[in-house]
Amino acid sequence: MGVRRTAVVKLAVSDEQRDALHRTAEQYLYCANHTADYCWSDISFTECKTNKRQVRDALYSDLREETGLQAQLVQAAIRRAVEAVKGVVERWKEGQRVSCPMFTAETMDYDMRSATFYRRKASLSTVEGRIEPSFVLPADSPTPYEQYVLSEEYEFRKSTLRYDEVTDEFYLNISTRRIDGDDAEVSADTGHPDQTVLGIDLGVNSLAVASTGRFWQGDDYDHWRREYEKRRGELQQRGTQAAHNALLRLGKREEAWRKQYIHTIANEIVTEAVEHDCDVIVFEDLTDIRERLPEAKWHHVWAFRRLFKYVSYKAPERGVSVEQVKPNHTSQRCSRTDCGFTHEDNRNGEHFCCQKCGYEVNADYNGAKNIGLRYARNRRHRLRSSPKSGDGDAEVDLRINGGMLNGESHRPVAGD
Repeated sequence: MGVRRTAVVKLAVSDEQRDALHRTAEQYLYCANHTADYCWSDISFTECKTNKRQVRDALYSDLREETGLQAQLVQAAIRRAVEAVKGVVERWKEGQRVSCPMFTAETMDYDMRSATFYRRKASLSTVEGRIEPSFVLPADSPTPYEQYVLSEEYEFRKSTLRYDEVTDEFYLNISTRRIDGDDAEVSADTGHPDQTVLGIDLGVNSLAVASTGRFWQGDDYDHWRREYEKRRGELQQRGTQAAHNALLRLGKREEAWRKQYIHTIANEIVTEAVEHDCDVIVFEDLTDIRERLPEAKWHHVWAFRRLFKYVSYKAPERGVSVEQVKPNHTSQRCSRTDCGFTHEDNRNGEHFCCQKCGYEVNADYNGAKNIGLRYARNRRHRLRSSPKSGDGDAEVDLRINGGMLNGESHRPVAGD
């Protein structure tokens, strides 16, 4: 198997096309949720149905008739739901508290039969028939779409249509795999699959930062925490039984809010990994994090640990594994691997400036790249040290802003 690449393309859709896509997504989610309900059992994980063929045979005809979706979209929705149930069952076996998966995000998986790609547009199957929205491509050429989707050196693997509620835009994430002989030979010799890594750094001002440059700020979290704290203080001053009861209710609401807030960030981290075609999400080891981040309050440490826990069980449902690496000096090391200079003066608060090469960037973003790179290097070392690994040069790539960094070495890219 060759090296994987992903192109993310924004679609220019008319009002009619937008309505068709929303209606299609609604029916797709209905299929996925109906399948999850069919597979699920509250009695025991042994009662849950996880055989894709059996579930498809039981549901496909009815769902096709009920929704009017094209065959491949119905099958894709069934596959997504069964995989999600499988992931939940694995956690249930380990004694974790679980519930039936529920699908709410407007995303749909398209294969070569339900989507066709041309140079400037795509043909997508919907409940209203085929639509052909145009691509919004950057002026600079070649674009990732031209390099990977239209190139004869890469083969189409899968695509996911995603609706962004914030921007009110539709995006296509198109995954491809290089098919030339050199890449195929590397994988055959090593016996190890290629991997693409998303590094995650945990901080205080930013609760989490991804190696792709995605930030999850902590301002909103801190704001609402202070609001709850203020309200608690007011109720405690009253000293009445009614105030005491209200205080108990407030505590439950705050606990539910905290969990939901971290659940949302966890979902977005997993989505970030899936959209960038990553196989692994890598966090820093949380051992002694309170000592390593003395400015982090108890509620930050709670959020870090809960975030890792949520991502750890959500990611496998989407086919992504979760790992940890030692965080030693990841905040002080220059993430440019043609430099790698490590010194405590490199970091000053949120700002990172390498004292050797002059590389300047947000400190947490630099740390996220270092976390991903450390996992990539460690994996290469393990493969080379294994007596069964051949030459050990399995591809390990790190997703970053503006492109991809190879785990062994890389050149600076735009946005770094």
